[in-house]
Amino acid sequence: QVQLVESGGGLVQPGGSLRLSCAASGIILSSYTMGWYRQAPGKQRELVATLARGGSTNYADSVKGRFTISRDNNKNTVYLQMNSLKPEDTAVYSCNAQWSLNRYYWGQGTQVTVSS
Repeated sequence: QVQLVESGGGLVQPGGSLRLSCAASGIILSSYTMGWYRQAPGKQRELVATLARGGSTNYADSVKGRFTISRDNNKNTVYLQMNSLKPEDTAVYSCNAQWSLNRYYWGQGTQVTVSS
């Protein structure tokens, strides 16, 4: 059974940092394209960052220079380091592992709230 479990969310002040983790079981994350998505209340889910099998990364313009996606193959875990957080970063963050258009997995999500 495949499971993706996110952790690391919470409440942080503007300008602060958080590191989200996405730990996998049942699949080897390095064989998948990994993505972090977020969905704020009343808004559509948006792609935040991707990490391809080969290691290339892409980021939404809104997080470039602030967020970093990475992977630890030994721990079978993908991370999202978030720095200089803004109130508009508040959302539920979810990780996605995609093998193909028809084979992908989602985690349950973790809440990130940026507020003073």
